[in-house]
Amino acid sequence: MKPTPKSPPRNQTADTARQQIVEAARAHFFTHGFCSVTTDDLAEELGISKKTLYAHFPSKMALLEAVLDNKFATVEAKLNEIARKYPHDFPAALEELLAGTRHELDEIKPPFVRDMRQKAPHVFKMFERRRANLIEHFFGKLFVEGQRSGMVRKDLPARVMIEILLAAVQAIVNPTKVEELGLTPRTAFAAVVNVVLEGVITRKGRKT
Repeated sequence: MKPTPKSPPRNQTADTARQQIVEAARAHFFTHGFCSVTTDDLAEELGISKKTLYAHFPSKMALLEAVLDNKFATVEAKLNEIARKYPHDFPAALEELLAGTRHELDEIKPPFVRDMRQKAPHVFKMFERRRANLIEHFFGKLFVEGQRSGMVRKDLPARVMIEILLAAVQAIVNPTKVEELGLTPRTAFAAVVNVVLEGVITRKGRKT
């Protein structure tokens, strides 16, 4: 007689269901904006009841915060992978870091930025803090390595370069300014980084 297959632990099942909800919401929120996507739409797509959805996320705002948590976890994992792969190779690390950042930002479309500005400015403040922490950590390490290898200016402290980058990102890559300039988060961030890099990369770095 074959043994009866064991059901997955209850917590594991709940975690799987929660992750499925987050992934579905992430795909719709970032593409269409979170205002135009209802919990009815998500529940129907996932084949669950609204009651089940609300058991995991008591409000749409809580789901939005979970989606952003998921996004930041994805970005941080990617940037950590790059840092481990190129600990002392400034050009390769810079290229991979910029490519990875552009790829992650490309997921976020203008409707999501619009909704953040109009309906969830407090969530965007949290988003800004976490974004600043990632920039400070990964670009800070990159600038220090660039200085060590002679590809980034040494007459400016790496900390000052990071503060300039952070200030520019905060001023340009925000819902109001992105919409006003007709940019996307990806193009706005790329423009800011290009301008900052033009000012900090040495002649040796440019040649490389």
